[in-house]
Amino acid sequence: MNEQRFYYVINLQYLGFRYSGWQKQPHQKTIEGMISKTLKFTLPGTGFKILGAGRTDAKVSALDSAFELFLDNPIEGLDAFLVKLNKNLPPDIKAISIREVDASFNIIKDVGVKEYIYLFSFGSKNHPFCAPFLANILDELDIEVMKDAAKLFEGAHDFSAYTVKSQKNANEPRNIESCYIKENTILNANFFPDSSYALKVVGKGFMRYQIRMIMGALIQLGKGHLSLIDIKKSLSAPDTLQLTSVAPGSGLLLNRIEFS
Repeated sequence: MNEQRFYYVINLQYLGFRYSGWQKQPHQKTIEGMISKTLKFTLPGTGFKILGAGRTDAKVSALDSAFELFLDNPIEGLDAFLVKLNKNLPPDIKAISIREVDASFNIIKDVGVKEYIYLFSFGSKNHPFCAPFLANILDELDIEVMKDAAKLFEGAHDFSAYTVKSQKNANEPRNIESCYIKENTILNANFFPDSSYALKVVGKGFMRYQIRMIMGALIQLGKGHLSLIDIKKSLSAPDTLQLTSVAPGSGLLLNRIEFS
């Protein structure tokens, strides 16, 4: 006889600067590891498993991420549980909502939209407090040509030049719904520079390092080390151009996730 299981989706926010990414790793402090440690305390004697909606890299943050919680016993009182969970999570991780789902829900396959933001500034060194939030490029950048190039990533393309070579099915066409650079209005603080920018990328899913390599190519373009023709070639004939620049993880955040 199969034992009954219970399923919940928990949305959360976290500052990733002191973590080695989402996925649990030996001898490393990770978001998944910290959540598992907290759940063991808040759900004593209850068997559980967690599955994230995606694996963010080291130092990457999230304003809206999610994980699925599989339990052997039901949660009595979701609001009270959320309060208890937040009391025991560290201050750089916050659970923002919880809802029950059924066994048919799949937190990976049922993702409809992911929106990533990459925050950056350039031209002079930032206040040290900016380090967890903004990538800081000390060189001058041609921001206008970077804005033009960002739009080239929209649509279905072979993005195999923008991921690790071992990525499974890397050369299969993937679709980016929108990709553009604008002034940063997502985060602000009195120690931020006068001007900062946000690369916003929206799609159903992304390969490992894809957003950071897109940002890396745009930075190289802004420095004059790549051309618009190079960016176009990387999407139409990716094997002819080797891209090696990966932008720092600390500028990247998962800004929004929606399920279909």
